[in-house]
Amino acid sequence: MEISNTRGAVLALIAALGFSMKAIFVKLAYPYGVDAITLLALRMGFALPVFLWVGLIRQHAGHRLTIGDWGRLALLGCLGYYGASILDFWGLEYISAGLERLILFTYPTLTILIGVIFQEKTFSRRELAAIVLCYTGIGLAFMHDIGLGDARSVLIGGALVFASSVSYALYLSGSAPMIQRLGAMRFSALAMLFSSAVTLVHFLAAQPLTAFIQPLPVYGWGAAMAIFATVIPVFAQSAAIRHLGAGQASLFGMVGPLLTIGFGWWLLNEGISLAQMVGAALVVTGILIVSRKR
Repeated sequence: MEISNTRGAVLALIAALGFSMKAIFVKLAYPYGVDAITLLALRMGFALPVFLWVGLIRQHAGHRLTIGDWGRLALLGCLGYYGASILDFWGLEYISAGLERLILFTYPTLTILIGVIFQEKTFSRRELAAIVLCYTGIGLAFMHDIGLGDARSVLIGGALVFASSVSYALYLSGSAPMIQRLGAMRFSALAMLFSSAVTLVHFLAAQPLTAFIQPLPVYGWGAAMAIFATVIPVFAQSAAIRHLGAGQASLFGMVGPLLTIGFGWWLLNEGISLAQMVGAALVVTGILIVSRKR
């Protein structure tokens, strides 16, 4: 059990690293004039061959899919990597990458609350302590950012990113039983295929095909997002959920805002304050508490 928990923790941290880069890639692509749905379609398009390949390989493995399974996969795909992503991309048009991470990382508490309310799961004092420490740290780390931007932009962007967080929390809560039934690789591939399909339908309804003609750097950032912020973390996150469960696996994602702070400072010239450093220490402490054996 301890080896399984350690493996799950490592996988969850790899997922957090990849997902933390998503906002950076989006911010680096936006100056070239690309819009949110076109950038998301490029991300899904570049990732699609990998998920299609894995989905076909795993299709005959394990349980035969029922109509209910296909329906749940379609719903989770729409919630997880279409709904959560497009709302997040829209939010990033209004707020900084750092503030986006603060709001988006309300999803671990939402995931745990969904599990307690709808799935009859218990809420341990260890998880409560980790959440309190992590959110205190995140609050300190980003407190100064809230007063920097235009209030209307912060409000609009914050609402969109919080809606993204709700969508992703619902995806994580619903994915755990499907991962146990289908396996992490198969579930992730099939859910991503549905997400990609819905994304491309949205793109075709909203944009002409000529919108795919973009400056070369946009393709580069889209491909990087597909590989490092989609394919790798998606499979790592699903495997981590299989080892740890949705609630505890999501807690390790709390390190994501700290990574985004660092990458934002390095690549986007976003400042780092003393409050952010103190907040980082609190978040790391919370991660260490929850990673210890129960």
